[in-house]
Amino acid sequence: MAEEGAATGGAVAEKVVHTYPLIRHTDMSEEMRIEAVELSVTACEKFSQNNEMAARMVKESMDKKFGPAFHVVVGESYGFEITYECTTICYMYFGGNQAICIWKCS
Repeated sequence: MAEEGAATGGAVAEKVVHTYPLIRHTDMSEEMRIEAVELSVTACEKFSQNNEMAARMVKESMDKKFGPAFHVVVGESYGFEITYECTTICYMYFGGNQAICIWKCS
């Protein structure tokens, strides 16, 4: 019996939740990328239950700092295909499964 418990106890898969933003793809400049990551983390922490408000906060801040026509999607389990201006996209995860995509398209 002790052998059965040891065998099943070691096979339990643990879910890893990252507490830092995990950037999957970006071609933004260093300054823009740092600003986008900081804004995204702040917005997701402030509006943890409201993805729409988090996206709105990031969009408005990016528009003010880097010019209009930024788009932001915050959520879980979505796919996308977009057209964007070169050097203006950032796709990242925060808090494990919260995906954030920021891009500029004028």
